[in-house]
Amino acid sequence: MTIRPLTVIGFDADDTLWQNEQYYRLTETQFRELLTDFAEGDRVSERLLEAEKRNLAHYGFGIKGFTLSMIETALEITNGKVPTEVIGKILAIGRDLLSHPVECLPHAREALEALRGRFFLVMITKGDLFDQERKLAQSGLGDFFDAVEIVSEKSATTYRGIFGKHGEGPERAMMIGNSLKSDVVPALAAGAWGVFVPHELTWILEHVEKPADAPRFREIGTLGELGGLIDEICQ
Repeated sequence: MTIRPLTVIGFDADDTLWQNEQYYRLTETQFRELLTDFAEGDRVSERLLEAEKRNLAHYGFGIKGFTLSMIETALEITNGKVPTEVIGKILAIGRDLLSHPVECLPHAREALEALRGRFFLVMITKGDLFDQERKLAQSGLGDFFDAVEIVSEKSATTYRGIFGKHGEGPERAMMIGNSLKSDVVPALAAGAWGVFVPHELTWILEHVEKPADAPRFREIGTLGELGGLIDEICQ
């Protein structure tokens, strides 16, 4: 009996299957405008990023933590004197972020359609549970997946657990995503294939060096190239 080199394929969601970071950037622009009377826009962005770094361990990834970080930044920049109406507007733009439309990226549907039935497909994403569930439902991509895993962090341990649960371990699994830090490097460390699909907008905290020398690292320009890559690996 021939042993298949791949049985399970994992997909990141935000900025891999659908647009996400662009909405955060628009919200940050609105936030900067709210604080123009108190600080320059670049300083607001710097302080916001510092708050996000501090708060990841407390609030995790997602819109709710981002909104709390905006409020914290506003309090810091104004020395606690931020007008209540500004706080209200921050909450409003945070709610808007929770209801932004879902725009699938090019080739996402076609790639999933071509792989369905050939492999066990699992969406592996981090962030707010309800928001990720909303986006998956509105994307129309949910039926392509055999399983969905919404996790607090993506580490080698996370991938070992998921690929062991849904398949035969990471050695016969692949993870695909736009973040080297979250999707590719830890998947490689777990023993899986890691496929990098760059996105023009990737959160600065997700940037790490490209693991170009890793034997199981691959990079493609779009999901339209995924089928050919998988066929090559499975030969």
